[in-house]
Amino acid sequence: MTISKQKPTVDVFEQLESEVRSYSRSFPTVFEKAQGYKLWDTSNESYIDFFSGAGALNYGHNNAAMQQKMIEYIQSNGLLHSLDMGTIPRAEFLQEFNDVILKPRDMDYKVMFPGPTGTNSVESALKIARKVTGREKVVTFTNAFHGMTIGALSVTGNAFKRGGAGIPLNHSIAMPYDEYIEGQDSLAFLEKSLEDGGSGIEIPAAVILETVQGEGGINAASFEWLQKVEALCRRFDILLIVDDVQAGCGRTGTFFSFEPAGIKPDVICLSKSISGSGLPMAITLIKPEYDKWGPGEHNGTFRGNNLAFITATEALTYWKNSKFSQSIQEKSKMIKQQLTNFTTVYPELEAEVRGRGLMLGLACGKKEMANKIAEVAFTKGLVIETSGPDDEVLKLLPPLIIDEEGITQGLDIIEESIKEVLAKEEA
Repeated sequence: MTISKQKPTVDVFEQLESEVRSYSRSFPTVFEKAQGYKLWDTSNESYIDFFSGAGALNYGHNNAAMQQKMIEYIQSNGLLHSLDMGTIPRAEFLQEFNDVILKPRDMDYKVMFPGPTGTNSVESALKIARKVTGREKVVTFTNAFHGMTIGALSVTGNAFKRGGAGIPLNHSIAMPYDEYIEGQDSLAFLEKSLEDGGSGIEIPAAVILETVQGEGGINAASFEWLQKVEALCRRFDILLIVDDVQAGCGRTGTFFSFEPAGIKPDVICLSKSISGSGLPMAITLIKPEYDKWGPGEHNGTFRGNNLAFITATEALTYWKNSKFSQSIQEKSKMIKQQLTNFTTVYPELEAEVRGRGLMLGLACGKKEMANKIAEVAFTKGLVIETSGPDDEVLKLLPPLIIDEEGITQGLDIIEESIKEVLAKEEA
């Protein structure tokens, strides 16, 4: 006689897990399986995914080709853990990344495996910039988010997350991000300060930025502003670091988010969807002339995730021609059109549309509106989060492989949720 095991409930998280948990509060159910752009919980309720693991699942859940490659590798007794020892998956990823991504874009970078997460990549980028320049300060921008370790927190803007460090966060200079102050040249003060020996601002080691700020509110920098930042870095011999952890791997329509701006960062941080499957993996791209590490000077136990290398190599097949990139732009246009329509039909939202590609946001002027819409949307079968300093932006990050039907269903749920929230506001 077989006794069926009772499925867990949300109670186990409330009783046994730390108060630090976040997404299990936003999405109060127990998820059991997922495929493509859909998830199912233990009650077999289905949900459309406009969250994508905070950008870690650009290619959707449980990609069949990636699954098969992992199964074959495990069954062949392939190494799972190998630090930075040579393995076949490691070699194949490096070669394929060079052939499919770097060479066609005329990009010459050394690939570093710093550790499994985005903040590991950022830490390595900050360290190499300081090492090669001999300087300490790093310029960051308002509403930036670069990670939760101490170095990454020092260049992060969010006061709540910075406060969690419990110690002073030094060696960074915060400057306004592009249109932070409407109508003002946000780089003029920085440029003047660097020119003036009496300004009190030292020439920094690096400037670090996101071309589209994910956690900061889906703020998209103009290409002109990005070009000016690069020019400033070149003039003063400052390294330019682009944090493409969330905006990269196709999220904005091109593999690297900065491609349309025509800039050439000195250091590039990638994680989240670089593995293709949601497995932990990060890389730091460094121009060869700045690759001044000594062996083992920056390391980590889990920088050799061979299953992640396998799925990351498979993910690169999406980038062997321009079709995938074009499809992202077409889907983006469809979603933007509907979001813009929402701002017109529902003026009570006091909303504006932000972002690029499939990294889009509906920024609501009314306090708590985005959070309320997201909460209602979840009850209707849509997983979606908010971002911005006050969680004022409804953040749309659907998997890049989502089809028109999934987009339509998700947008319909958003509209139904807007109507319900507004009706409650008027009552």
